[in-house]
This record gives sequence, structure tokens and C-alpha cells, in this order.
Amino acid sequence: MVAHHPAEPGALVSAKVLVIVGIVVAAWAALGITGPASPGGQLTADEPQYVLSAISLGEDRDLDIADELAEERYRFFHRANLPVQTEVQDDAIQVSPHDPLLPTLLAAPVFVGGWIGGKLALALLAGVLAAAMVWVAVVRFAVPVRVAVVTVLAFSMSAPLVFYGTMVYPEVPAALAVTLAIAAITGPLERRGLLLAGAAVVALPWLSVKYVPVAAALAVCVLWRRRSPAFAGALAIAGVVFAGAHLAWYGGLTPYATGDHFVGGEFTAVGNNPDYLGRSIRLVGLLLDRDFGLVAWQPAFLLALPAAFVLVRQQPRSWWVLAIPFAAGWFNAAFIAFTMHGWWWPGRQTVVILPCVVVTVAWWAATRPYAVRALGVLGGFGASVYAWLVAQAAIGDLTIVTRFETISYPLVNAWRFLLPDYRELDARDWALHAVWLTGIALLGIVALARPRLDSVRQSSPSESRIQGATST
Repeated sequence: MVAHHPAEPGALVSAKVLVIVGIVVAAWAALGITGPASPGGQLTADEPQYVLSAISLGEDRDLDIADELAEERYRFFHRANLPVQTEVQDDAIQVSPHDPLLPTLLAAPVFVGGWIGGKLALALLAGVLAAAMVWVAVVRFAVPVRVAVVTVLAFSMSAPLVFYGTMVYPEVPAALAVTLAIAAITGPLERRGLLLAGAAVVALPWLSVKYVPVAAALAVCVLWRRRSPAFAGALAIAGVVFAGAHLAWYGGLTPYATGDHFVGGEFTAVGNNPDYLGRSIRLVGLLLDRDFGLVAWQPAFLLALPAAFVLVRQQPRSWWVLAIPFAAGWFNAAFIAFTMHGWWWPGRQTVVILPCVVVTVAWWAATRPYAVRALGVLGGFGASVYAWLVAQAAIGDLTIVTRFETISYPLVNAWRFLLPDYRELDARDWALHAVWLTGIALLGIVALARPRLDSVRQSSPSESRIQGATST
């Protein structure tokens, strides 16, 4: 096996910078806490289920939410009746069909501060995630501090990351786990690094079984760098514990076994008769869809395309630690997820792997001043979209989840007009789809056809350091 070494360390980043970034992102995300998610509900879709499970864990020390449902504890954050999600078991127990780690993390904040306490805890985690991405970009991929901060703030203060900083879903904790795993794998992978990587890998399925492909990709990266029978054995034991606990708590290998709407069995959560050929359009739609694509709400995600092409061409040290989990997560979102259009903020299925995107863009922008300026401008645009949407929700013209597309912001609506609607796909949408695909293909051809630049640039000391860290 070819030996792979961690990235040469870049400049240090001060704790003060990390704390400031974390506070700014957490405070910005917290602005959206009071915005209604749907008519009559501060939380909607799966969010009430997670909060009810957190209440049960905090008060009863179990996952049975039958008493919380009977007492209508959800009325504080969802005035309408909740859609039924749980199947009543023989002993009258009702367990929400969602993995237990997020409710466990939120049990104490919800016990102390109710649903608002839970959302504040997630906003804090969003700040920690932003700080962690800055650290990884600077220390592991030799990105200058200023570039790393600008890049991370541009994405963290925009959709979808900023929205999942307060939405009660496992997306931000999962993205944090991925970031910590990348930090461990690209560093000195000794005992402490293995423990951190292992904890992150094991945590992902407990946050949601849908993260198993990303967890597996990260495990492969660990074992690719270091053949550790102990690590592989520990993961095997963790898998047995996961399966055993789920069989005991949920009656199946996944929490979907307790869901009343998976009448064909727990594995129909991916669809009763999945059309995988039809789902292939999501490979582009996840990025470009007019309503649910990443680019619709933050055009800076377009910069991920040239960044990814250059990453593959130049193959900087440890580049595969970004590429492999990203590929696993993107294909999972495209082909395994039930839908990319759901009752959540757009981009939900991709949030777990967005740290790979953010660090890649930061690495690419490090030697391109025009890209840093573009990130600053687009970051401001993305933040303004969030601010407008939160303000519009506050005056009652919009709900953040069920009617987000009714946003009245002229700039974002003019931009979204240029994107295809993959739910309709009329002649105009197919034409836009063809135009965008052609542009992406040409960009890829240009980027991959250029000669490698590993040893070409020799300019300033800082740039030489960056180039040294990006050589293979």
C-alpha cells in the first residue's frame, strides 16, 4: 500500500481568532430562532420528534414519548396536531423513528431552556463547527488565516449552514463530527488521533443512520493511512453495539422500524421502488435546483467546482481525506435519500459533507486573491438572504420551512430565475439544465487539461509555504 502522510502543518491560528469566529457565527445563527417554521409551528416536520425525545430523556431517562404525546407537550412549539410518526408497540411504548444521539445532546439544554434552549445549543455547535473549519484549513491545509476566516464566514453565515444552526436536525453535529475526523486523519494519527477519528466515525450513525456511508468513507481514510487492527476491531464492536441497541430499542436495525409510515419495512425509507436512473439528476440538482439547490441561496457554492477540479488535478497532500467523504455523502444524497425536496431547509442532505467543500474552497482560494474577494462579496450576499428571510418571517409574510420560496428579496429571486426547477422540468428548465451542464463540463475540461502546477510557483515566502503544503 502506498504510504500517505498528513499535510505539512501550516501557520498556527490563535485561539482568539477561533473564539471570535465561533461567537459571530453562533450569534448570527441564533437570530433565526423565533422565526416560524410552518403556520402554527416554531418547529415542524421531524423537529418536534427530536425535541419530544429530548424532553423524555431529560425527564424520564428513556426514549418513550408516549406520555409526552398524550400530554401534548409539543403545544409550546407546534400549535397544530402533530402528524403521526410513531407506531404504537405492544406495550404501548412509542419511540420516535429517529436515532438517539441528537436528543441525547439536547436533553440538558431542552430540560433547562425548553425548545429555545435546544436551538441555542445548536447555534453554539454551529459556532464550534465554524471555528473547527478555520482550524483545519489553516493548520492542516496551510491556508492563510485571513483566507480561511473569510471563506468559513462566507459559508457559515449563509444557507444552508446558518439555518441548520438552529433547526433541530442532526446536520450541524454531523458536520462537526466530519470536521473533527478530517482534523484527526490529516494530523499525526497516533493514539489521540485514532481516538478522535474513531469517536467521530462512531458518532455519525448514532446521529442518523443515513450518515453510515460518510462514516464508512472516513473509516476507510483512517485505515488507508494507518493499518490498525485495533481500530478496525473497535469499529466492528461499535457496529455490533449499534445493531444490538437498535434491535432492542426500535425493533430493527434502523430507527425507521418504529415509523408508522414505512409499511413495507424499515428499508423502504429509501423509497418503495427507487428509480435510481431518475435520481441521477440529483447529482446536479443538489447544487443547481432553483428552490432546493445550494447555489440558489449562496452562489459561492459555484466556486466549489473549480476548487474541486484543481484539487483533483494537483492532488495536494491529504486531498483524498476531503474527496472521499464528499463523494460518499454526495452520492448518498443523490441516490439513497428518499428525496431532495422535503419539509426542511434546502440542502439538508448535503450539510454533513459541506466542511469538505468549505476547506477545499479555502485551499483553492489561498493563492487566488480574486477568489478571496469574490468570497467576501458572495458571503455578504448570502448573509443578506438570511437576514431578509428572518425579517420577513418575523413580520408574518413567510414561514422558514414550508414557504421559504416565497421570499420577496429581489436580488435572490432574480438569481434563482437563472436556475432550473428540477420538480417541473419544462422546456425552459431542460434548456437551463443543458446550459449549466455544458458550463460545468467546459470548466472541468479546462481545469483538468492544464499542466500540474506543483513546482511552478516560487514567489513570496507565504506562497511558497502554501505550495509546499499542496505538493504531493
